[in-house]
Amino acid sequence: MKLLTKLKQIVTLLAIALLCLSCSQVPSTGENPWRVLRLPTEAAFSDIAFTEDGQHGWLVGSRAALLETFDGGDTWQERPLELGEEKVTFTGVAFAGQEGWIVGKPSILLHTDDGGAQWTRIALSDKLPGAPYDIVALGRQSAEMVTDLGAIYKTADGGLTWKALVEGAVGVARTISRGQDGRYVAVSARGNFYSTWEPGQTEWTPHQRTSSRRLQTMGFGKDGNLWLLARGGQIQFSDSLAEDSWDEVIYPELSASWGLLDLAYRTPEEIWVAGGSGNLLISRDGGKTWEKDRAVESVASNFYKIVFLGTQKGFILGQRGTILKYEPDSAAA
Repeated sequence: MKLLTKLKQIVTLLAIALLCLSCSQVPSTGENPWRVLRLPTEAAFSDIAFTEDGQHGWLVGSRAALLETFDGGDTWQERPLELGEEKVTFTGVAFAGQEGWIVGKPSILLHTDDGGAQWTRIALSDKLPGAPYDIVALGRQSAEMVTDLGAIYKTADGGLTWKALVEGAVGVARTISRGQDGRYVAVSARGNFYSTWEPGQTEWTPHQRTSSRRLQTMGFGKDGNLWLLARGGQIQFSDSLAEDSWDEVIYPELSASWGLLDLAYRTPEEIWVAGGSGNLLISRDGGKTWEKDRAVESVASNFYKIVFLGTQKGFILGQRGTILKYEPDSAAA
């Protein structure tokens, strides 16, 4: 019995050693262009947006977190709103010039036309399918909103009236992403299938997932092609604009125990992938090879969302008041 126990211990130690060995094979970037910012909140952040000057911006998240910056994101100040007893989570923020929008749960929509000096709550119908999930500012008085059930609406009068763009909802979604051309992709709550929609269609189109691994999130690349992140550290890219044609599966860090949570392009070839427990990877060749940014491994946060606002400005949103700010000049120095 003792011998069997010792053998089990040896096997366990060998497995751990092999796991560490596989993780260590991912080369380091050798530089870190991300500065860690600790903000005065315990919130998990969900979205970020700036007005036209690129210096004045807003950051939103759980616990009704609303923070404002006037220096491009170097420093942030809390801007609490009077929302009564509601336990609010803001999930999306968008600006076009000085006009901005914020959406969240429970069903909440805020609007400003003066850069956020004043926010006005817009009443939403009790019959709205789901809660507002994200919003895109399209221009003066114009925005497009999607709910967590996949209902898509558009306004052209500052939110007074809304036109339904899709008649059938997709069901409860884990994530929903919008491409620059107005297409959407949604991952089901359980990650067992995904759905797509494009302007002009009246219904979402369902698709089977590409492998046995459950989907985590999906989005659109610079060329309009789809990408996906799945459980077990899996990445896949579509090989054309067709939604059911995919390249081979990629594992940037084989046998890693942490999950992949978001992917974003800084340039057509440079891709960043963020995950749980402070994990951050980069590919400089469109996903063929990968390096790991080990300088942020000690950050006590999951990295939920990567946002690039041009090639020289970007943020990674985390939890417990943590964000990363992209500073390429400091990395080069």
